[in-house]
Amino acid sequence: MLKTFFTTTAAICAFAAGPALAAQCGNNANGFDQWKNAFAQEARAAGVGQRGLDALANARYANGTIAADRNQKSFKYSLSKFMQVRGADTIVAQGRKRKARNAGFYQSLEQRYGVPAGILLAIHGMETGFGGFMGNSAVVSAITTLAYDCRRSDFFVPHAIGALKLVDRGAITPNTKGAKHGELGHTQFLPGNALRYGVDGNGDGRVDFYSEADAMASTANFLRQKGWQPGAGYQEGQPNFRVIQQWNAAGVYQKAIAIMASRIDG
Repeated sequence: MLKTFFTTTAAICAFAAGPALAAQCGNNANGFDQWKNAFAQEARAAGVGQRGLDALANARYANGTIAADRNQKSFKYSLSKFMQVRGADTIVAQGRKRKARNAGFYQSLEQRYGVPAGILLAIHGMETGFGGFMGNSAVVSAITTLAYDCRRSDFFVPHAIGALKLVDRGAITPNTKGAKHGELGHTQFLPGNALRYGVDGNGDGRVDFYSEADAMASTANFLRQKGWQPGAGYQEGQPNFRVIQQWNAAGVYQKAIAIMASRIDG
């Protein structure tokens, strides 16, 4: 039985929509420690407990994250070049094998959430090579660095709060590794989304984004909660394409997912 991750969704949404943070953003490491001290007050007001606050205090400015955020070249490629660089043919071939090998699991997800296997497998393949590499950056340090950085602070602050709450609840530790932007697990959930949409896909009573079953179920839940219409099309111009757009903002990524999913399910 799938169990929704216990969370205070309303609290995180209210925090995201609330007034600007008192903590001063910056564009280099110089002000990070001062920012953490100010941000700790905001985090406490948003419901973060002592474990999360300790993780924040020990977070380090992530130079690798900043470099990656300013150098996202692949999203500027043409669709054909992007798919070539990302290994679309390999993702499709592996996706088909995985779907056949675990057909019952993907059928159960489609019955519950209405999201076909191809979409989930295309995302899984695109994000981590089906779990082959889930990142080597410290999640808390990465996401708090992005919350501090002036470039996109407003976007990342709720995810920083989410990461600290995940630490509070034991879903991650201060040392959990993820992608450069603080994404978690098999399908690279941003922490705020992990907190809000995570579900237990294997029935062990906890949500673990490094469990393939939990990650797939959580991805399906995310898409359904964002408005996925069971049975409707998902190519560009069709109803569910706008839901794929909720997963990743890059147009070339969205189109690639739709195309690969169709080939996997075809």
